[in-house]
Amino acid sequence: MVEQVEYQESQIAQFYDEKSVFITGATGFMGKVLVEKLLRSTNVKKLYLLIRPKRGVQTKVRIQELMSSNIFDKLKESSPDVVSRVEAIEGDITAPNFGINADDERKLIDEVNVVFHSAATVRFDEALTKAVNLNVVAVFTIMEICKKMKNLQALVQVSTAYCNPQLKHINEEIYSVNGDPQGIIDMCKRMDESLLNSPKITKQIIGNKPNTYTFTKALGESALVLAGGSLPIVVVRPSIVVPTWREPLPGWLDNLNGITGNIAAFGKGVMRTCWVKRDKFVDLIPCDIPINLAIAVAWKTATQPSNSIPVYNCTSGSTNPLSWGQLEKTMMSAIRKYPFEGVFRYPSGGFNEYETLNKIAQFTRESVPAYLLDTAAWMVGKQPKMMRIVQKMHKAELASAFFATNDWKWSTENKEKLNMELTSADKKVFNIDMKSLNWSDFFEDYVKGTRQYVLKEDLATVNVARKHSNNMFWIQTFLKAFMFIVLAKLLVYLF
Repeated sequence: MVEQVEYQESQIAQFYDEKSVFITGATGFMGKVLVEKLLRSTNVKKLYLLIRPKRGVQTKVRIQELMSSNIFDKLKESSPDVVSRVEAIEGDITAPNFGINADDERKLIDEVNVVFHSAATVRFDEALTKAVNLNVVAVFTIMEICKKMKNLQALVQVSTAYCNPQLKHINEEIYSVNGDPQGIIDMCKRMDESLLNSPKITKQIIGNKPNTYTFTKALGESALVLAGGSLPIVVVRPSIVVPTWREPLPGWLDNLNGITGNIAAFGKGVMRTCWVKRDKFVDLIPCDIPINLAIAVAWKTATQPSNSIPVYNCTSGSTNPLSWGQLEKTMMSAIRKYPFEGVFRYPSGGFNEYETLNKIAQFTRESVPAYLLDTAAWMVGKQPKMMRIVQKMHKAELASAFFATNDWKWSTENKEKLNMELTSADKKVFNIDMKSLNWSDFFEDYVKGTRQYVLKEDLATVNVARKHSNNMFWIQTFLKAFMFIVLAKLLVYLF
């Protein structure tokens, strides 16, 4: 729990006193951080979490599974009864009214004060119809549920800073040029699903958007304007969400999405190249920053209502910029300082600025070694797996190439103004300012977090892993020298 002195001086913490909160997407990466933060730093009365039912598993067990995540360990030590403030609401965001039963809906209608809607698909290559269902239809559904709530004070929609990538400078506003969300939904209902999801038709529909993710997240924002009515809506737009910076654990994460996948792949020695423009800026935001911002803007919306829908761009570029070139150096340095267990090869290589050269390097330095290793595995009766891993890696790299070869600027006036309004206690407890973040230190925590929380490798094995990694370095060096000598002798013999 928050310290008593800080609590007494925190307007945000006091706002959540005896409040009931409904959260969608609670089992996701950002959702877990949100749940932990609200339980640890406020006296929230009840957290209602929309959780998809699993056949043969009671919802109480699903809550226990969620709370068993190591992000909650410290909280459960200090507050053993914290689970009593969490209650599951069985439902599915793809179902009408989220599939919530009458008793649970009555509970939400009578009790909920704040709603955080963070459930979404974040896959760049998601099928269009599925992305529309998850990222657009669900927004209409959450608004219909919220309109029934008797005591609603804020609905926080978690969007993305990349929902308008056709623009180079993105303001804190909902743009009206992203299409008709209801029209797209109707089209998905009427037309053949396989036709709509074909690459050619999907490309025609999404227009100037690079993928279905950005397209549908933009439509989700347009849906708020179209059907929000008098609801107290506020939008938070985080950029590329990466592990936590400070709380509750430095470097905490639970998935291999995005850059985390690159860290794991480079760290294991599988990845050797990646198509990136080093002079472009990558906008990373540690997860605790947008979570603190979401909690803070709910307070502001409830206590200082607005006639329009406020938008908060939650990005790092304007205060703590990081180029892809800088990321490459800090990432590789951290990987070598905290090597992973059982690396395939010594971590080396890096970014490649030319698409054709990158494809050649992918084939010669990633696909060929993977094929040879799989062949050797097959010959000794083991299951080949490296080519499958490399193909999956290449698919993910292709999906994210647009973001690695372009950059954007975002206005952050609303976020900066809010930060100035916060008390010193709120700035400490619900920090939304990352000016003091050191990227080198952060990436060390990032690599350690990937190692510990995702790959499940004990930090106590770092020294053993470093010895193995160094051995791989000398083996590779010897093989390169041997191949150079053989090639040189061959050339002398031929010429």
